[in-house]
Amino acid sequence: MGRRKDQEARRAELGEAAQRALLSRGLEGLRLKDVAAEAGVTPAAVLYYYGDLDELMYETFQQAMERFCREREQAAEGLPDARRRLAGCISSGVATGPDDLLPRLLFEYWPRSLRDPKAAALDSALTERQVAVYYGILVLGESQGHFRLTDSPRLLAASLVAMEDGYQMEILAGRRTRSEVLAALHAYARVVTGYDPGEETP
Repeated sequence: MGRRKDQEARRAELGEAAQRALLSRGLEGLRLKDVAAEAGVTPAAVLYYYGDLDELMYETFQQAMERFCREREQAAEGLPDARRRLAGCISSGVATGPDDLLPRLLFEYWPRSLRDPKAAALDSALTERQVAVYYGILVLGESQGHFRLTDSPRLLAASLVAMEDGYQMEILAGRRTRSEVLAALHAYARVVTGYDPGEETP
């Protein structure tokens, strides 16, 4: 049992080192020795826990995705009013700035999905989980009488996520601020639901 805990702790340490190395060098320039140096171990020590660098980066992205989705889901849970859920969901999905580590980590890994079916499947799962959160909020808001949806909730949910992804890159590149992106998303939400999430909910 003690050995298993030690191995889990070491894998967690390597995952954190991989995140730091990825954010520092980018995925295309990343080498196994970079992660090893960040962790303070030899490349052979990294390979004791992972078959290769791709396996380590896949797990790193998977864990980052889980954290991101869980935070968004928790932002909506426990709020009975769909208007507050919508405002919280939008807020939780927008980066604070270029140095917001979790969304930056996700976008650093994203290009891999263009060539790697396994990475593409994981990225698709990330998108679907976010769409599902918005879908639930939109359906709830319509049933509560707060939203007047202009199209199917599934389509509107997917559009909100797509807009977020595009604007997120603008924030991470330093071309837009968080407040500008929130204003744009609130404006779209107002058009398609009849409710402005930028307003204070009574």
